Amino acid sequence: MHRRDVLRLAGLSMALPTVSIAAPPVASPQPTAPHPTRSLVLLELKGGNDGLNTLIPYADPQYARLRPTLAIAPARVIDLNDRLGLHPALRPVMPAWDAGELAWIQGVGYPRPNRSHFRSIDIWETGSDSDEVLEQGWLARALPIRAPGDLPDVVVLGGDDGPARGGDLRIITLASAERFVDDARRLQPLDATPAHLTPALDHLLTVRAATQAAGAEFRRSIERLDTTPTPFPKSPIGRQLQEAARMLQAGMAIPVVKVQIGSFDTHANQLKRQERLLAQLADALAAFRQTLRHTGHWDRVLVMSYSEFGRRPDENASGGTDHGTAAPHLVLGGRVKGGLYGEMPDLNALEKSVLRNTVDYRQLYDTVAARWWDNLPASTGMTSRDKTWL
Repeated sequence: MHRRDVLRLAGLSMALPTVSIAAPPVASPQPTAPHPTRSLVLLELKGGNDGLNTLIPYADPQYARLRPTLAIAPARVIDLNDRLGLHPALRPVMPAWDAGELAWIQGVGYPRPNRSHFRSIDIWETGSDSDEVLEQGWLARALPIRAPGDLPDVVVLGGDDGPARGGDLRIITLASAERFVDDARRLQPLDATPAHLTPALDHLLTVRAATQAAGAEFRRSIERLDTTPTPFPKSPIGRQLQEAARMLQAGMAIPVVKVQIGSFDTHANQLKRQERLLAQLADALAAFRQTLRHTGHWDRVLVMSYSEFGRRPDENASGGTDHGTAAPHLVLGGRVKGGLYGEMPDLNALEKSVLRNTVDYRQLYDTVAARWWDNLPASTGMTSRDKTWL
């Protein structure tokens, strides 16, 4: 039962942050591990970002043939090597590339891809096969169980809690740490005696206690926070990453922070829309990196992008691209071994007019579980492989 349902049943109306105290996991529990000191920032590119105009195969003649009006001119591409380059709007992340802290994983997708927004994002967030439906998000299986504490396992700053749903993770959705502290402080005590303690009321009391404890810990952390010297862009993703940086600066050991930017669903007028979104993302990531490098927290942070799919390799008649399949994704952080990984899908060997994936998206999750959190790859239900970007 969700907290809001309990409040509705109890006849209460109060402004609370969204807090999820989930039911016990349906899969085997993860091994108990020490409180993680490393944080994963999950970056959702909502709507399906066009990978071919993000990591651009500008030297391939087929790229320009498939996109007579959408292809980025080679002179504008930021060269990474003699075949591939970045969209010019991504220039602010080039210092991270030059420092060896940014990796691009090419051709990420899954077999028998689904091109529905709703079904494909469910596949990505649960770590399932295309013909399999899982109730748990992949984080519920991959993240080591921590000892009880006042801080959440997952803080959602953008989008929903899809990758963490269905397990026993402690999840908080909020707009800012200060607002969460204020909301938690305003909670009024409830008069509940054991004789009147129904399961619903017991759940409500558990949620309230967790909210108050987390609010108190957030308040203590904020009081220790120094003002950041780095200005962040005023875009939605800029505000989300600024809030994430402030929590990490304050010393909060939060294993996962989720942010979101979009929509990248560029069926029309793609050139301007994608350029604007990529510029907002690059500016925000650059400020995020600069801030955490300045405060000495950069080595304990990993940023990883995901999206429900890429776009088709050919443009449509509306100056855009339709739902596709494989796309590149970025990983960024002080411990990342920067570079290009995987293979760019062959534009001359399309599968039903869309790109063939060359890397299974679950390899990224497996790497995070095994190498970032030192958890066993089996906890994700995926196969361990040798990966070198982390």
